[in-house]
Amino acid sequence: MKNLLNLDWGLEATLERVTDSDLRRVGRKMFAGERLDRSDGLVCLETDDVPGLGSLALAAKRARYGDRVFYVVNHHLNYTNTCVNACRFCAFHRPPGAADAYVLSPNEAANRIASSGVADLKEIHLVGGVNPALNFEYYLDLLRALKAVSPDITIKAFTAVEIHQIAIQAKLPAPECLAALNEAGLSAMTGGGAEVFSERVRQELFPNKIGADDWLAIHGTAHRLGIGSNATLLFGHIETRSERMDHLLRLRDQQDETGGFRAFIPLVFHAPNTGLSHIPRVGGVEILKTVATARLVLDNFPHIKAYWIMLGLKLAQTALHFGADDLEGTIVQEKITHEAGATTAAGLSRQDLEDLIRSAGFVPTERNTFHQAVEAA
Repeated sequence: MKNLLNLDWGLEATLERVTDSDLRRVGRKMFAGERLDRSDGLVCLETDDVPGLGSLALAAKRARYGDRVFYVVNHHLNYTNTCVNACRFCAFHRPPGAADAYVLSPNEAANRIASSGVADLKEIHLVGGVNPALNFEYYLDLLRALKAVSPDITIKAFTAVEIHQIAIQAKLPAPECLAALNEAGLSAMTGGGAEVFSERVRQELFPNKIGADDWLAIHGTAHRLGIGSNATLLFGHIETRSERMDHLLRLRDQQDETGGFRAFIPLVFHAPNTGLSHIPRVGGVEILKTVATARLVLDNFPHIKAYWIMLGLKLAQTALHFGADDLEGTIVQEKITHEAGATTAAGLSRQDLEDLIRSAGFVPTERNTFHQAVEAA
């Protein structure tokens, strides 16, 4: 973790903004380069000193990246909505045989990318449901077809939940399955499917989905093969702050071990059209505290995303002042959150993203999947 004392405006100038004495103690520990523990993280989640917490998180972000905020020119693609897991929080899935269930053929998927109209597309973000009707060759053909659209496009594909199912279909151990997918065009994994690492919550909301141990093991395997990935937390439903903190610490432990996570994405739960439609949306203050706490606790994660699809544009801009350094990307055609009632646009242009970042007071920096800055043409 980089020592924040290197900041020109210094320790005391930041701590002066912190009115909560417990949070000030956490800040001093952070500035000394000490790792925050579970109790420190709970102080961050529970504090009423929201501006002070934001100051600490912004300092941690600026120590790494100054005023830069990253984005990628990408296209989200959902190859199937058929899923047998039937998670209670999901509005996207359809059971096998449903009238509106679909599967894109590899050629259909490739044609959608080829006709997307996005100039200089850098990344395909590919996820779907757990569809037992799809065999291993389908996934290999899908990756090959997408890669054939342009050799310069990076494919970031599949959650650990999907990889688990694909390995079952392939009758292969996870390392061999991931190696074959990598050879076919997979360069990185998405971070979805983690939900929250609480067995209590899993049993109530997603009992058919793999648990925390399996999710972390698959990402660890990918990291050892040189396949980087992201990580997520779905929050704002029935989880507690304590369970949120346990989730962050398990991610941090995995990152200490295998080091392949590039970004953490806090995902805000959207209730409409789900089995939890009675749950009100979590408030903006709670969202910002979760983003800031992630920045401070996940000291070994390079990037924290403000996922504008779920946050909304204005709150995503605000999250950039609470430690987030990445605004995700152009996206083009998001379906999963919109099925659950999201009112944001399905996609944004490169110019839209740069305008959002600049108007929030930061410097836009285009990146690739691996968070390397893209040089302007």
